Amino acid sequence: METLDDLFHRLEQLNDIGASLSNERNLNRLLEKILLAAKTITRADGGTLYLVSEDRQRLHFEIVRTDSLAIAFGGSDAPPTSGKFPDLALYREDGSANDSMVAVHAAINGKTVNIADAYSEAGFDFSGTRKFDERTGYRSQSFLTVPMQNHEGEIIGVLQLINALSPQTGGVVEFSQADQRLAESLASQAAIALTNRQLVQQLEGLFESFIKLINLAIDEKSPYTGGHCQRVPELTMLLAEAVNATSEGPLADFHLTDKDSYELRIAALLHDCGKITTPVHVVDKATKLQTIFDRIHLVDTRFEVLKRDAEIAALNEIIAGADAEQVREKLAANHATLNAEREFLRFANMGSERMRDEDIARVRAIAQNYHWRNEQGEEVPFLSDNELENLSIRAGTLTAGEREIINHHIVATIRMLEQLPWPKHLKNVPEYAGGHHERMDGKGYPKGLTREEMSWQARMMGISDIFEALTAKDRPYKEGMKLSQALAILESFRNNGHIDPDLHAVFCKEDVYRKYAAGFMAEKQIDC
Repeated sequence: METLDDLFHRLEQLNDIGASLSNERNLNRLLEKILLAAKTITRADGGTLYLVSEDRQRLHFEIVRTDSLAIAFGGSDAPPTSGKFPDLALYREDGSANDSMVAVHAAINGKTVNIADAYSEAGFDFSGTRKFDERTGYRSQSFLTVPMQNHEGEIIGVLQLINALSPQTGGVVEFSQADQRLAESLASQAAIALTNRQLVQQLEGLFESFIKLINLAIDEKSPYTGGHCQRVPELTMLLAEAVNATSEGPLADFHLTDKDSYELRIAALLHDCGKITTPVHVVDKATKLQTIFDRIHLVDTRFEVLKRDAEIAALNEIIAGADAEQVREKLAANHATLNAEREFLRFANMGSERMRDEDIARVRAIAQNYHWRNEQGEEVPFLSDNELENLSIRAGTLTAGEREIINHHIVATIRMLEQLPWPKHLKNVPEYAGGHHERMDGKGYPKGLTREEMSWQARMMGISDIFEALTAKDRPYKEGMKLSQALAILESFRNNGHIDPDLHAVFCKEDVYRKYAAGFMAEKQIDC
């Protein structure tokens, strides 16, 4: 017979379990905890936790445990139940309740079923139980089946416990009334915890869907930044996992909880949300002269106009009596020069290689030395001031003004994120997302923060943002960089105070770049 001390001990266990359930964020671990807790306080050898399907037509096996047979399915570490156990139908084909199954009976009627011996119990179908026993040598005897009812009075699941074990003899006994009351109390707490977790999960899912909606809008606006918005979070979380696994060095004591990881993931998903304000013609500027279209074609036309004018002048010279052969030679030389100048401007327009001082001087010389007649018949400089400015860009395709427009996206990101009423567990999202263009030496933007003023999470995102940009294979102005080249540039960024050296060490030592490359880089890029 159970003593008062034993009962108090089990009540204390129940209180501790309730607190544990309310703190668990992971749904699989929560379900596992519920079943293991029920087994513990009732001293059951086995148990199953069922959840009611969304259409409320079936009971689905979520967690299955039988200690004496070492059976474990579902939960955080065990193999999944799917494919192992068929769902239990709540209703037959004619619509009648399928309550010959004890778990279904508890779910439909909302009442606990306490059975001393399944083999002698009338009114329930235990044929499946008998077959299981025959196959395994087990003897399923006592059953305690408890419905899980949420705060709205809706049955959301069923706890079924099998074979209560006597604390004195270890033999199988009937579940006592104390066992039943404790299990019912636990089922009530568990239903609340489970409903809360599912509700939070639904809200988180809705919130993440809004985030994806923003990224989709950016993607639709520009396919180049859209891919970036998806890849940076993946790389950031790979780096975060590697940091979590680090057991030595400056990051040995740094650890991200599940809540911390979720907060970082949300920040990574939103890190470029301000790009929704950036003009498309700047984001997608594939060449220096590109606006809505590539203006190099206008320049090509001007060269053709100059060649036509030269041909007309040559014909006039021949008509006037000049030596035709000499005129043709001079015209051919002129055409060759113009063709060479045109090919050079086409090269300069691409922005794929850094312009030297002599290259910029040649662009300016072309602008000064050539003139053409426009559609109004006016003689004007061969290149407009805007064209000259763009073709003189030393690296890339953006002017200083356009670079400022691009850089403004981080200011817009911070402003947008700071407007949201973040809950406590997400309060750092603006800081993490807003810091990925800062530098360790304080020369970044928009706030010029130094390493000590930044969180580890923001520094992680800085590395991820840079590495993704270097290796991205969908940019309009460049091919994806080789892995070895990207790593060399990342190392130089570490050396010049751009990125965090300790995180860079983890990034390389733990092969974070290899894991990322395997999933997101083209095979031809992976050269090391």
